[in-house]
Amino acid sequence: MNNIQIISTADGSHSLLNTALNETYHSVHGAVQESLHVFIKNGLDFFCERSAQTPVRILEIGFGTGLNALLTAQRASAINRNIHYTTLEAFPLSSEILSQLNYADSPEAKDLFQKIHAAQWSKDEVITANFTLSKREITLQVFEAEPSTFDVVYFDAFAPGKQPEMWIIDILEKVVQKLTTNGVFVTYCAKGQLKRDLKSLNMVVETLSGPPGKKEMVRALKIS
Repeated sequence: MNNIQIISTADGSHSLLNTALNETYHSVHGAVQESLHVFIKNGLDFFCERSAQTPVRILEIGFGTGLNALLTAQRASAINRNIHYTTLEAFPLSSEILSQLNYADSPEAKDLFQKIHAAQWSKDEVITANFTLSKREITLQVFEAEPSTFDVVYFDAFAPGKQPEMWIIDILEKVVQKLTTNGVFVTYCAKGQLKRDLKSLNMVVETLSGPPGKKEMVRALKIS
């Protein structure tokens, strides 16, 4: 992928710049900081504090670099919760790019990151005792799953201005249908239209403080 460049973000961790879209995969203010704040703290941890369910079933929209999957696998071990993680990616990155990313800060983390990326597509892979991964090389538009399948959705598509087809109400409705009652939808985006659309789908929408460099983010709860 000649249109992908590795860049450093403010917390020292890498992100990628898609030069065709002029869009980064993670916040330039800190890739790891953003993922921890948006998806782990306000998504996974929030759900686990409210529910003892196991395994926690997560759907990620936008596998990308695998950073969210890595941090989730690490968190699963830290809190001893079993997680089944389904992630969608229509355009997987090359191994050449992935091998240069600096998210692994220890030999254990490096091994975990490599296992996540070595996992076969379209197959459940046991990565650790607490983390099972299902990578799907597919778009959200054609992805199928039963209603009420997932407890947490990490909505990590490119921004609405760059990938508007991912944020239309028909797509959001499809995602909401896949959530269980008391399920959590979480995203870095805080656009007014997104919040209005989620509310129209009977979601309880919260505007939360964003990660460093971003004022706000959104979390939405499915209450029925």
